[in-house]
Amino acid sequence: MAWPLDHIPDLAGRVALVTGANSGIGFETARALARHRAETVLACRDLDKAATAVARIRAEIREAKLHSLSLDLADLDAVTMGASTYARTFTRLDILICNAGVMAPPYCQTKQGFELQFGTNHLGHFALIGRLMPALIASGSARVVVVSSLAAHFGHIDFDDLQWQRRRYAKWPAYGQSKLANLVFALELARRLAAAESVVSAFGAHPGGAMTNLERNLGWLRGPLRNPLMAGSALQGAQPSLRAATDSSAHSGSYWGAVWPDGTAWISGGAADSRAGSESCHCRSSLECQRSVVGSVDPLASRACRRCSQCMRRARQLGRHDRRRFWRRP
Repeated sequence: MAWPLDHIPDLAGRVALVTGANSGIGFETARALARHRAETVLACRDLDKAATAVARIRAEIREAKLHSLSLDLADLDAVTMGASTYARTFTRLDILICNAGVMAPPYCQTKQGFELQFGTNHLGHFALIGRLMPALIASGSARVVVVSSLAAHFGHIDFDDLQWQRRRYAKWPAYGQSKLANLVFALELARRLAAAESVVSAFGAHPGGAMTNLERNLGWLRGPLRNPLMAGSALQGAQPSLRAATDSSAHSGSYWGAVWPDGTAWISGGAADSRAGSESCHCRSSLECQRSVVGSVDPLASRACRRCSQCMRRARQLGRHDRRRFWRRP
């Protein structure tokens, strides 16, 4: 059953930040939050595009409280600067939706020399969440939503070659690695937050297939994937993130995604019923590896245990379960 956007509660008095909010799913997410009276920060790499997005929303929602923030997730120094700028302007953050990303580009690197997809989609958001954790805690009841993808189900994280230095680069496996990293991180963050009895909750989400600018590197595949029979709108793709961010019945550690019940439209569906937030997970190598790469930005850091594949195996199980629901027809 679809989750109508009018189920979003009144968000007056709350502050939300959406990365990659100048277009596509990020824009629709920011617009929906602003429509329900959240003070919304559009965090974008290009401030001119952010200003255009702010103007579009304000033209439709005159009373909207909107701000733009310069944020380049492919540059960890810029992430630090963006978080510092936010902290100088706001004392709290109630909703953080980590939406921005790149998909299947040719091989290139971030400013710090990381493979672009892993560095942007995952490490940039990892660093951002750590830098903004004080503002999240100050809210008293905050939610972090990490946007993954159905591509996580074929992803594999190679901890010995995260940057594709020993292997021939393959853009789709690299994308799958970055999206699986998003999901593993969301589940482990939820576990650590719960263990610390934090006021912050963490969620995973995926948009299913949505027609956005993310597909600009797909070449001939772009046409079929922009067919309405194959993909939904950006607004439909935003629904899982919005539900994870605002639905009072959503529990920390759940994974929300789009399903296709009738073969003709995409709608927001329920979480894979993982109860991941309450399950014990013994793998820590994901976060510890990230901390060693990005730096000590994780206020919930703990000693690394032995390297194992339990986190990745659990994340893939969630992806497969959600994919079965995704393709199931009535």
